Amino acid sequence: MIGLVMCGGKGTRMDLPEEKLLIKYKKPVIQHVISALQDSGMFFQIICITSPNAPKTRQFIKALGITTIETEGKGYVSDLSNALRNLSETVFVVSGDMALLDDKIIRKIIASVNDKEPWTSVLVRKKFLDSIGIEADYVVRYNNEDHAYSGISIVNPTKISEMQQVAESYIVLDDKRVAINLNTKKDYDLLCAT
Repeated sequence: MIGLVMCGGKGTRMDLPEEKLLIKYKKPVIQHVISALQDSGMFFQIICITSPNAPKTRQFIKALGITTIETEGKGYVSDLSNALRNLSETVFVVSGDMALLDDKIIRKIIASVNDKEPWTSVLVRKKFLDSIGIEADYVVRYNNEDHAYSGISIVNPTKISEMQQVAESYIVLDDKRVAINLNTKKDYDLLCAT
């Protein structure tokens, strides 16, 4: 399995002078994600998806010796789609801004996935997000409850086609390690309070 880290966004909602994935939570946020993937022992390769939107992040990742795929930086969906076109192994896709991600939760997610499904996304209940002070940007209805995407998906690129809509399956995990993404200054303040 390949660990695929999405790290080409602009991070404009953070409203900070530095690139979002390089802000520190003990160490740069992107380094937490890469370390969690490495420590899990689940991946034969880790690849970071970069773009012209975050040149310092790309430079930092390359200095760590991690492979990068450069995309146009037209948005998460477009960048991910471009990256998946070139891959033929199952991919664990994760946002690069998940500073609490660790090896144990990665192994738990992978153990929960049905490998016959082409696309599985990890959801967090909106009620859980509300309880920890996180606002959901986009809500999806699943099992008669509101959920938010965590930023983690397991995708088999060989089972999907650009021309077809993919039936998505879900895993629900109410856990801070997958619930906290750094999208705003408020999210960063909540992270620092944990």
